[in-house]
Amino acid sequence: MLDKNVKYKGYLLVEIIVSIAILGILILAFAMSLNGFARFNRVQLVRQQCAAAAQAQLDSIATTGKPIPDEDFQRLWPKLSVSIKQSDGTGQWQGLNLFEVEANGMSFSQPVKVQLSRYMAIESPLAEQEL
Repeated sequence: MLDKNVKYKGYLLVEIIVSIAILGILILAFAMSLNGFARFNRVQLVRQQCAAAAQAQLDSIATTGKPIPDEDFQRLWPKLSVSIKQSDGTGQWQGLNLFEVEANGMSFSQPVKVQLSRYMAIESPLAEQEL
């Protein structure tokens, strides 16, 4: 009777070690996937902020004829930069001005860029701002 018990000695220890190793691998995989999701969500957040900033600039130009002042822009979106280009419309858009707004930001080490454009019947608020 004692000989049968000696035959399986250490079997429980091997089961515990294998179980701990499998659980460790699963926890590591879960942590890595959470890190990937966090990075993806951060990129999406910065992309949304860039789109909101660019849209706000276009709306400001459409309503007031001028872009958002730099101080206000930096207060609202401190980690973003924006550039505005104005050109004359061509073809069926002749007589209107094309405003292109590009908002840039960084998510971790990945650059995020959103570019929006709109045709408007506003003369040239950018020329007035430069004076």
